[in-house]
Amino acid sequence: MLVFLDFEASSLGKRSYPIEVGWAFETGGGESYLIRPASDWDEWDPKAEAIHRISRDVLIRDGMAHDAVACRMVEVLSDHDLLASAPSWDGKWLSILLRAAGFPRHRLRLRDSDDAHRECALAILKPVVPVDRLVDEVTQLLLRTEIRKPGEAPAHRALADAEEERARWLLVRSEARKLASAYTAA
Repeated sequence: MLVFLDFEASSLGKRSYPIEVGWAFETGGGESYLIRPASDWDEWDPKAEAIHRISRDVLIRDGMAHDAVACRMVEVLSDHDLLASAPSWDGKWLSILLRAAGFPRHRLRLRDSDDAHRECALAILKPVVPVDRLVDEVTQLLLRTEIRKPGEAPAHRALADAEEERARWLLVRSEARKLASAYTAA
């Protein structure tokens, strides 16, 4: 099953760490956790805080222990297809979280949600769209199904951003089915 995942982080620096994680299953439902920092996680950027609006004090007070979050993720997300809109950043923070909890850094793996959007459109359109039109139709469909306007920022909250990626995947699927029906009817 596809699972759309997102992290918020302490900064974009070398020693940044995850502060919130959220995920949304393709079928609906999901989870989100504020992450209490490990004792050696100390890099904090006030500019990042201004974007996600989560203070370090809130994490310490209300966050779940980092190892408990990692255990929950391994328990719930193993054997699923994990997707992120920024897999290099989200993968870095996932790796940090897993290693801090004693798991191998690749216990869970992410791939780019754009790949899932493209795969969804291709799977639906390939049987009915002529080969010479397929790439163009998929490209145009993906452009039409952008959720955010150009330059519009994401919510910068983990669950909301994960749910937005899921919503885009659902929109891609819906629009691809409509286009496939139009080709079939023609």
